[in-house]
Amino acid sequence: MISDMAALAIVILNWNGQEMLERFLPSVLQNSKGADIYVADNGSTDKSVELLRTKFPDAKIIELDKNYGFAEGYNQALSRLRDYTYYLLLNSDVEVRPGWLTAMMNYMDEHPEVGACQPKLLCQWNPTHFEYAGAAGGYIDALGYPYCRGRIFGTVEKDEGQYDTVAEVHWASGAALFVRREDFWNVGGLDGSFFAHQEEIDLCWRLWRNGKKVVCVPQSVVYHLGGGTLPKGNPRKTYLNFRNNMWLLMKNLPESDYRRVMRWRLLLDAVASLQMLLTGQFQSACAVWRARRDACKCRKQYQRSAASEHSITLRPNSLLWAYYIKGKKKYSDLYRQ
Repeated sequence: MISDMAALAIVILNWNGQEMLERFLPSVLQNSKGADIYVADNGSTDKSVELLRTKFPDAKIIELDKNYGFAEGYNQALSRLRDYTYYLLLNSDVEVRPGWLTAMMNYMDEHPEVGACQPKLLCQWNPTHFEYAGAAGGYIDALGYPYCRGRIFGTVEKDEGQYDTVAEVHWASGAALFVRREDFWNVGGLDGSFFAHQEEIDLCWRLWRNGKKVVCVPQSVVYHLGGGTLPKGNPRKTYLNFRNNMWLLMKNLPESDYRRVMRWRLLLDAVASLQMLLTGQFQSACAVWRARRDACKCRKQYQRSAASEHSITLRPNSLLWAYYIKGKKKYSDLYRQ
């Protein structure tokens, strides 16, 4: 049985995304009856707010005074919405269809031990395939690299129902993150210093450490355009991904794994920057080392939390070895279903 949808706030964070709102918001408004839909505007300088007021009066507007980034922007917006049971953080470039909320809402109502979940994410422009940003739920390998059921590095699988079971995952995608409000704030919300990229992985890791599970509920499906903020290969994106991944590991890895993982990552990050140099990506190669430098400056700030019996266990495999040496390109190749 579906709980009262008024217990759910769907929050779309927007920054200069007028075109995305005009294209995708109608599907959310049409197919999310009963939920309260908010657009949190992150200090846009385009006509996003004017568009919302004139064309989409049913969407409630939260106007922030500047661009706080993805992580802190959501914290600022959600801090004003303390009366809901659930939040659903939804990217502005996500298309939804009738019934998309039902399975997630039912599952969360029936499983109080679960702090967060995600739907199955399919590619909006190629809907037979998973979407890169979250696919059917995310994991972290033995060296701290994130990947998904349905996507490993650049290989995105066709959706043939192979991951249609509800599964516990290490992390749920921030493109469509359904989270219990109480658990969100119990672990401190998103880490605003991440600005953008991998902040949802950090949040989910903290949920696990706090005794809450994270799952993918693939009976709910959404269609994500992806890549709307920073394109792949952008040096700023490279910087944020490398810096935030180091922060993620600094904060959450147990001491028994930390030194081993960090030694390997120094070597592998050097290899990655060399590969960028050899392919003419000079700015991205420099971004890797700036990211490492800036992450290390915050080492004391990001002292690892005490070990928890509930924390996730890194997957034992090395993705790099499995993918590039053994040729295992699919999640199902790594873990037979």
